[in-house]
Amino acid sequence: MDPQLLNDIAVAAAMGLVGAVVFAAIGLVSGTDETTTLAPLTLLVVLLGVPPAGVFTFFLAGAVAKHMTHAVPTALLGIPGDTLATPLLQDANMLRKLGVPHIALRKMVSGAIVAAFVAVPLAVLFAVMLAPFGAAITKTAPWIFLAAALLIAYFSAGRWASVALLVPFVVVIIALQALTAKYNVKLSISYFLGIAIGPLIADLFTVIAPAGRQRMLRDQVRQFNLAPDVKGWSGYFPNPFKVMDRVQTRWTLITATVSSATFVFSPVAMTVVLGELVGSRIKHAYHRLTTVLSARNGVTEATYIAEALIPLIAFGLPLSPVAAGPAAPLFNAPPRFTVDAATGQTHNLHNLLNHWEFLGYGMLAVLLAAVVSYPFAMNFARRAALFISRRVSHEAIIATFVGLIIVISVWEGQLLGLLVILTMGLLGGLLSRNFGFNTGVQFMGYYTAVLSVPAIVKLF
Repeated sequence: MDPQLLNDIAVAAAMGLVGAVVFAAIGLVSGTDETTTLAPLTLLVVLLGVPPAGVFTFFLAGAVAKHMTHAVPTALLGIPGDTLATPLLQDANMLRKLGVPHIALRKMVSGAIVAAFVAVPLAVLFAVMLAPFGAAITKTAPWIFLAAALLIAYFSAGRWASVALLVPFVVVIIALQALTAKYNVKLSISYFLGIAIGPLIADLFTVIAPAGRQRMLRDQVRQFNLAPDVKGWSGYFPNPFKVMDRVQTRWTLITATVSSATFVFSPVAMTVVLGELVGSRIKHAYHRLTTVLSARNGVTEATYIAEALIPLIAFGLPLSPVAAGPAAPLFNAPPRFTVDAATGQTHNLHNLLNHWEFLGYGMLAVLLAAVVSYPFAMNFARRAALFISRRVSHEAIIATFVGLIIVISVWEGQLLGLLVILTMGLLGGLLSRNFGFNTGVQFMGYYTAVLSVPAIVKLF
């Protein structure tokens, strides 16, 4: 076998294992948004010079692992593990009230692992089918980004408000680019990181304002009641097809297949819509709750995988909310990975890995995430939830990410990089909290500013 291939496989396996372990742990911490965690750490891996196969498996194994363990705080503590766990919360809370949160957890995690193994080959297949149109799409990239931004904005929580807010948001980005250009500083990563941590920056500014701090005050410590765990299998690695019944397995496979074919719509919207579809087909209340949870957590996995892989393999352009958000470093992380603003030409994983490598390394990433996260969540979820809620400081985790982001921004643009992150983060965070102008729409706004606006200016 080719020594270079063996080296790439070894690097991919090592980085996939690191990603799975790191994000399996991060997923246990409630409220850790995918964009705020996946994006900066993937960007760090890219900038450290890790080979393309290692970058890809790190990201994908991390995403899959996180969407398994985010079920732990969601099911056991009643707090969403991340943004995509929010649609799961209501059904999980109903099962908590019935005294069976461990059943909810097992259904969710089992649905995730089954959907992940289905989504990778299907996403690669759909990407290969779309790839022949890649050259035409690349030439019309500025207009496609504009159309995608409008479409994603309309299907976000803000609807028409998000569509309208694209204009001032893009204008702010263009103004900041003009400002930094006067000092011969060209920034890209700083805009991306500012948008990624927008809600965090908005909260930090809110807490230093007297009125905002007053709203955040709590008069008592929040309490959680954890039901005793009951293990219903022998061995360390339970069979997900025995944890779910046939109906739950069938609906998980169907919804994973549907979500693997879509890459433009909001992942949260796909999770909600497909969950409602499944729920409408099942009459028995308890069976409906457990089946919907299995299917919905499967959709979170499949949608994330498809929205990262299809644009990456077929076009090399971040034409989905996930590709423009958490997966953005796979597309655009100067100086290693770039999307040319003038021509739409790319130099990223799209150019550095072929279809078979995406399939092979993708399945390797899912396998590693499954080996790390699935048995851990099934066997040790209760103890892990207790440890996280009692021993882990959320403030320390936030401080760690803030420190990482400051280092990257100063590396790229010194003081201007830091100021751009603060400006974009505060603006984006406030717009997200008050108008539903979420980070996916904001990332598309950034690409509209750097790709579509120059093309529009040329027309006039």
